[in-house]
Amino acid sequence: MDGPYYDALETRDPAEREAALMAALPRIIAAAKEHAPAYRDRLAQVRPADIVDRRALADLPLTRKSELFELQRQNPPFGGFAAVSMAAVGRVFVSPGPIYELEARRPDFFRMARALYAAGVRPGDLLHNSFAYHLTPAGAMVESAAMALGCPVIPAGTGQTEQQLRTIADLRPVAYVGTPSFLKILLDRAAEQGSDIGSLKKALVGAEALPAALRGEFRARGIDALQCYGTADLGLIAYESLAADGSLCDGMVLDEGIIVELVQPGTGEPVAAGEVGEVVVTTLTPEYPLIRFATGDLSALLAGPSPCGRTNHRIRGWLGRADQSVKVRGLFVHPVQIAEIVRRHQSIVRARLVIERRESADQMSLRVELSEPADPAAAIAETLQAVTKLRGTVTSVPLGSLANDGKVIEDLRPIG
Repeated sequence: MDGPYYDALETRDPAEREAALMAALPRIIAAAKEHAPAYRDRLAQVRPADIVDRRALADLPLTRKSELFELQRQNPPFGGFAAVSMAAVGRVFVSPGPIYELEARRPDFFRMARALYAAGVRPGDLLHNSFAYHLTPAGAMVESAAMALGCPVIPAGTGQTEQQLRTIADLRPVAYVGTPSFLKILLDRAAEQGSDIGSLKKALVGAEALPAALRGEFRARGIDALQCYGTADLGLIAYESLAADGSLCDGMVLDEGIIVELVQPGTGEPVAAGEVGEVVVTTLTPEYPLIRFATGDLSALLAGPSPCGRTNHRIRGWLGRADQSVKVRGLFVHPVQIAEIVRRHQSIVRARLVIERRESADQMSLRVELSEPADPAAAIAETLQAVTKLRGTVTSVPLGSLANDGKVIEDLRPIG
């Protein structure tokens, strides 16, 4: 394995990639219906042979991560989404909920090796893995990827800072994998104590934000840190990359083994190019197929190819959470209700419900961008009350004035 790319898939013509993904889609749906009881029920009326493009895919129902807890309680252990028996499972992980995830007996099941390679990790590099190993999947996800890449691993896990510093100083690993905050702890403590951990030159970080200032601090200390984005259910979704001159490329490149959609929060409808939407992923994983799996995370597509030479789509990274449900005067208001108001009034281009507290009372205001001929504010207010069962005002704002940040409901009430 040599060169700037993990494999030839990363530099395919985009049309070739899309054709390959769409060719695999009906096969994975057919296999899911045959082997995974949950999809046998959810897709009972679907002919897999008809699902050959993104428009057809968008008509399939979403499966939300937030549903998994109850689905797994009803049909343990995996809610009917596993397409293999327990004998084919290598590990079972436990995420908060609890929600149980599986890893099949296959190298790099979560496809993390691609992100490691983009971060500069090469076969033979000793890797210090500070992601958690206890119950949760992150540590094992990275370890299996490193093994597939040909990298030995120090299974450090979390905590035991002093012992980790001693281990790094003794064994001289080239790369760190874990959260950026723990890397900073290690670097700061090493500086205080005079520990030599200067062997660390590369880092792949995730599970939390990497502010630009912290990235700059790492670089000043001789470490190039890149981010990856994934989930316990899906594995790798996207990863950062470097241009030929070593500069950081904007956004994150999507993994080759998934189909990603960005949809309007509260619905399954795709957003326009460049608009912020909820990240929805379809995996091509035969053992644990997840079809239109709604992550609850927000992101947006970046236009054009990455300067690194990889040709897959790029996203802007993690931009917040899509689940913006709030309670107002004792009743929940959900993004899907705002989507329904927009659906009933074709002149609404974009809408945002703003919740404020004035004189100890909750107030709702629906801010709308309207096209001509515009529906009267009073008519929209009636729909707002009919859909939410709550009174609120409607305010028309100029086209393009509502931020493209994926927010459908904005809660401005003070905390506490």
